[in-house]
Amino acid sequence: MRILIVEDEKSLAGLVAERLRRDRYIVDVSHDGEDGLDNALSGMYDLIILDIMLPKMDGISILKEIRKTDKEVKVIMLTARAELEDRLLGFGSGANDYVPKPFHVDELAARVNAQLNIGKAVDSVLEFGDIILDYDASKLRCTKNDEDISINNKEFQLIEYLMNNPGRILSREQIYDRIWGMDSEAVSNNLEAYMSFVRKKLKILGSGVSIKTIRNMGYRLEYEE
Repeated sequence: MRILIVEDEKSLAGLVAERLRRDRYIVDVSHDGEDGLDNALSGMYDLIILDIMLPKMDGISILKEIRKTDKEVKVIMLTARAELEDRLLGFGSGANDYVPKPFHVDELAARVNAQLNIGKAVDSVLEFGDIILDYDASKLRCTKNDEDISINNKEFQLIEYLMNNPGRILSREQIYDRIWGMDSEAVSNNLEAYMSFVRKKLKILGSGVSIKTIRNMGYRLEYEE
């Protein structure tokens, strides 16, 4: 899942982004209202953490613009303005939650998880074909022979994205942007490297699931019994 943080305090934004990335979220950051609005309206995000006091455009105005076209994206207001009138204005404009500063990043992460319904038992695994992705153990398991293998963060995000789009061709740009983020400085051959790592682990497990390269188009997850 992908999160946008719109916060002009760069140290705070970086701290929150680092904490959420530990929970395997893809996180982008904007430091002013105009850039934040442009990103928020892209339709790429599952949740937006939005400060009220921002340069160039305030958070309430951004939220109102978001809600004109997107009623589903979750928005958590993050601000030092904790008066009742401000909270009511935020909720009245379409906010899903409101976290006053100062706050603990673990509490904010818990609120993010609650908004995205992360942590429920039903969401603890993801299945496709004969493989199961275990969120709690960070392992990929093959049901055919009951073998499992550990996977690191980027491998986890890659196979998760593919498993959530079975049979669909995902372009290199879609995958790279989803896993590494818009502002990533990672080199482009990282995708091929991690794709190779995941393919090897599927082979080690003896799974019938494979990642097919579709020439000039991208990649597709397939399953053969």
